[in-house]
Amino acid sequence: MKNIFRLTSALAIVATLFSFTLLMAPAKQWKVDKAHSAISFSINHLFTAVEGRFLQFEDEFLFDPNNLQESKASFTIDVASVNTQEQKRDQHLQSADFFDAEKFSKIKFTSTRFESKGGNNYVAYGKLTIKDVTKEITLPFKVLGTTDHPMMKGTKVMGIAAETTINRNDYGVGTGSWAATMVVGDQVNVKINLEATSK
Repeated sequence: MKNIFRLTSALAIVATLFSFTLLMAPAKQWKVDKAHSAISFSINHLFTAVEGRFLQFEDEFLFDPNNLQESKASFTIDVASVNTQEQKRDQHLQSADFFDAEKFSKIKFTSTRFESKGGNNYVAYGKLTIKDVTKEITLPFKVLGTTDHPMMKGTKVMGIAAETTINRNDYGVGTGSWAATMVVGDQVNVKINLEATSK
């Protein structure tokens, strides 16, 4: 009887340790497929929304709906890759009037925590740095789906759509007369569409 009790106790301890190990395991790492992803924005010029996107960025993305505590995201965007399909405007955006890309070449977002909002809806809380200003933001996003990749054996594919709004003047994007909002609005709508894969 004592041997059975000891065996049962030992198995319980092993099971507890195993469960603890699973809980502490890192979230699944995903690789963003940049050919099928986009970081885009729109901002009003007078009455009309002008759209653009950043063509180059680097990422680190760990996400698991069952392990949000260990999930994290980090994105670094190359300011010089801004593209509004108008070369003169892109050059102006890179100038000291706006992003000052020569001095501040990167935009950075680093998550601090993730929160489930029910269903496939989540929020990433984090810090956004533009120029020399860092502010805390919330980034609501939806997991559009996760499945086996039909063209890559042993690989999962996930789609994510995120959207938020920031005030460009909070980050000093627009100086002098360009800080005024009569011609260029202050609210920037940011949309992120990601396709990511994981082995």
